[in-house]
Order: sequence, then structure tokens, then C-alpha cells
Amino acid sequence: MASHRKPRTPILATPGGRRTAAGLTTAALASVTLLSQTANAAPNAPQPSIGEVKQKVDDLYRQAEVATQKYNGAKEKADGQQRTVNRLLDEAARLADKMNESRRRLGAFASAQYQTGGISPTAQLMLAKDPQQFVDRNHLMEQLTGRQKQAITDYEDQAATAARQRAEATHSLEALQQSQATLKETKRNVQSKLAEAQQLLSRLTAQEKARLAELERQKEAEAQRKAAEEARKEAQQRQQQPSGGTGSGTGTGSGGGSSDSGSYSTKAGKALAFARSQIGKPYVWGATGPSSYDCSGLTQAAWRAAGVDLPRTTWDQVKVGTRVSSSDLQPGDLVFFFNDISHVGMYIGGGEMIHAPHPGASVRVESIYGMPIYGSVRPA
Repeated sequence: MASHRKPRTPILATPGGRRTAAGLTTAALASVTLLSQTANAAPNAPQPSIGEVKQKVDDLYRQAEVATQKYNGAKEKADGQQRTVNRLLDEAARLADKMNESRRRLGAFASAQYQTGGISPTAQLMLAKDPQQFVDRNHLMEQLTGRQKQAITDYEDQAATAARQRAEATHSLEALQQSQATLKETKRNVQSKLAEAQQLLSRLTAQEKARLAELERQKEAEAQRKAAEEARKEAQQRQQQPSGGTGSGTGTGSGGGSSDSGSYSTKAGKALAFARSQIGKPYVWGATGPSSYDCSGLTQAAWRAAGVDLPRTTWDQVKVGTRVSSSDLQPGDLVFFFNDISHVGMYIGGGEMIHAPHPGASVRVESIYGMPIYGSVRPA
């Protein structure tokens, strides 16, 4: 028996079917091509060399240090403004107590005047049983009137002072809020730079990290070679000094510094002793001790231990004391680095310094030749 069902027409046999199949085939090919391109994109894309990664990380650390110095300056300013606001609030509280006392006195005078009923002196004389009593009372009222006038004058002066203090406090609060906003933005900038550097380092393989460490060792070895050469020169100069010299035994010459080199040597010795005792403590941006430091926080704390107050930022520290050349450095001198003066260390002699290097590192001794030197100062 013949079948009444029509034979199934192949899809490709109809024009519409051919178009559908062609569309599916094209889409499939496009997907395969796209997947192939995606798979091959990473291997074919140019990868930065380890040297380029190191340079990028170093640049980010420098940018973070610049931002850290801005943060330090903004924080110092905000702290000063906070102290001003606190002082104004304390003064306002004391003035409020004085005004309350003046109000109480004025109230007492007003009450006394009300009790007399506002009777005129003539009427009081006519009603007085003893004229002498009236004279004595009248003299007392004149004195009372003088005190009333003084109380009113005091109150008016206090009210004017309070108005000035309110205006000053308002201005100081506005300045404080602006400084705090700057502080917050600068903090975000520091954290952003440090996070970007950490991301770059986290993407490295174990082999790449080993190569990066080798580059660091090579750089440090070259810096130490220069430091050793400087130490040799210093030793030669000490041997050439006459036996009746300054007796400091800490430097290579005056360098235009303090005329009392012995006094400077004593202060520098105290500052260096403090700095050495901090070796091993972590670098933390914005930190001033005692458990962690940034670069300028360490030098500030060290010289404070020697009785010398230094400003907070590298940009201000470079302006104090006496400028000295790199060839005339003495232990205790501050050495600043990079054209933006974003880093500082304390010279210890022999071409080396104690410094707080960067996040992830600790306070340590290193050669001063590992970074481009901007200049040096003798703080005291």
C-alpha cells in the first residue's frame, strides 16, 4: 500500500532553507573566528619586559611618595587648624561664662530698680523720716549706677568679642573642612598608586619575580660599589688630617656647615643612634613612629631625639640648615633624592644612609647612590 505522506524535502533543497543554513553557517564561522582571535590575543599581545615592569613599579612608588608628602603637608595644616578651632571653642566657652555673669549682674540691677518703684530722688527726700539716711542711700545709689554702667559696658565688650570669635571660628572651621577634603583626596591618590603597583607585581610569575629580584640585586650591587669607593676616599682623607684636627671623626670636612663641628657631631650622633634603633621597622606612608615611618617621618623623629625640630615634609626639610655638597657629607646630614625631592635619607658615612625606602620594605641601611641625588643639608 502506497504511503500518502509526502517525502520530507531536504532543507537545502528550498531557497529559504538554503538561506537559513547559510546564515547558521556564517554565524558559526564568525563565532569560531572570534573565539580563535580571543584565544590568540593574549599570547600575541606584546608583554612588558621585567625591566619595564620594574620601571613602572618604581615610578608608581615615586608618585606615591610625592602624594605622601602632599598628604603629610595637608595633615600638618589640618592639625594646626584643628588646634586653632579647639582654642577658639575653649575661649568661646570661657567668654560665655563671663557673659552669663554679666547678665546676672544686670538682672540684679534691674530687679533692684524695680523694687524702688522708680521713685524720684525729690520724692524719696520728702518721704524720708531721716534726711541723713536719704543722703547715705542716695550716695549708695550713685555708686550703684556707676557699677551698672560698668556692667553694661563689660557686657557690650564681651558681646563684640563673641561676635569676632564666632566669625574667626567660622572661618577656621571652613578652612579645616577644606584641608580635610584635600587630605581625603590625597589619601585616595596614595592608595591608588600603591594598589596599582601591587597589581603589577601580583601578575608576575615565580620566574618573573626571580628575574625582578635579580635586577634589584644588580642595581644594589652597583650602588654598593660606589658607596665602597666613597668609603675608601673618606678613609684616605681621615688619614691625611693632622692629629690636632676637629676631633669629630665623623666627616670629610666642614662643607660650609656649623662652625662648631664638635657640637654638630654630638647632635648628629644622637640622631643617628635613634635612626639605627628604628632599623627593621616597616615603612608606612604618613607614619611618624614609633612603630613605623615614612622617609621624612624617620628623619624628623631622629633629629627630634637630638633636640632639633625639623618640618614634616621633604620639601620643607630641604630648606632648613645649611646646604652641603655630596663630596662634603658628614654623618647626620640629610640627603634628598629625585628632582621632585620626594625622598630623604640620613647619611651615616661611607656612602651609605639609613632610610625608610618604600611600602613593603623596612627601615634599613643602603647606599646613597641607588637613586639620583637632588641635594643635601646639614640640619644643625
